[in-house]
Amino acid sequence: MARIVVIGGAGFIGSNFVRYWVERNPGDTVVVLDALTYAGNPENLRDLIDSGRVTLIQGRVEDAAAVRSVLEAGTTQYVVNFAAESHNDRTMMDSSGVLQTNAFGVTVVCEEVRRAGVERFLHVSTDEVYGETITGRFTEETPLAPRTIYSAAKAAGDLQARAYFITFGVPVVVTRGSNTYGPYQYPEKLIPFFVTRAMQDKPVPLYGEGDQVREWTHVEDHCAGIATALLKGEAGEVYNIGAGEEHVNLDVTTGVLDALGKPHSLIKRV
Repeated sequence: MARIVVIGGAGFIGSNFVRYWVERNPGDTVVVLDALTYAGNPENLRDLIDSGRVTLIQGRVEDAAAVRSVLEAGTTQYVVNFAAESHNDRTMMDSSGVLQTNAFGVTVVCEEVRRAGVERFLHVSTDEVYGETITGRFTEETPLAPRTIYSAAKAAGDLQARAYFITFGVPVVVTRGSNTYGPYQYPEKLIPFFVTRAMQDKPVPLYGEGDQVREWTHVEDHCAGIATALLKGEAGEVYNIGAGEEHVNLDVTTGVLDALGKPHSLIKRV
C-alpha cells in the first residue's frame, strides 16, 4: 500500500486518474491538492470524497507551504502533477497566471519532492510543446518548439523537471499526451464545447477550414499511460502518450453533429 498525492486532481484528466488509481489500488492513501479554479470541481470526485477513499485539500501548486504540507516528508511514495492553466484561448486573453502555474508551479513541486524524499514524481505535460509538424509524427526526441503562451509555459515546466533530475537526481518522469476527451471535461475544449453548443442548437465555432489534424486519446487510455509511466518509466525520461487516432477537426465536428442529429449548418467558421 502506498500514499499518492495528485496535484490538480479535481480537474478533467486529474479526476479521471484518481478514479483509475483508486479502482486498481483500493488500499492506497490518495490525497488531492487542487486550487479549485474554474476547471477544478470537487463534484468530479464527490463520491470518493464522501466515502473517505480520497482526501481533497484546496491549495495552489505555486504555494510551497501547501505542497509541503500534503507531501508529509517521508510518507509519500508517488506524486503526480496535473495542475496547469490548460486552455490556449484563455491564456491568450489573460497570461498573468500561466507561467506561475505551468512553470513556477513545477519548480515548487520538484523542490518539495526533493525535500520529502518522494520515490517517484510524474509531471503531466502535453504534446503541444513540440509545436507543429507538416509531415510525420512527434517523438520524444523532437525538439521543443511551442507556438502558444500555454505551450511555452508547459515547455518551461518540462525543462525545470529535467533540470531537477540532472542537478539533484529528483526521480521525475514527464509524460506528454495528445488531445484528450472523456467524462468530467470542462466544456471549453473542442468535443465537450461543441457537444454542449449543438445540444442547445447554437453555432459551433470551427477555426479556418477545420483541416487541422489532431490525435485523440480517450481519458481512460491516457490515465493508463500515465500510471504505466509512473510505475515503470525510467527517471529523467519523457514518454509520449497517444492512441493513434488522427482526425481533422472538421471530421470531428461533423461527427459530433451527426451523433446528436444536428445539421452541419450549425458550423460557424471563425
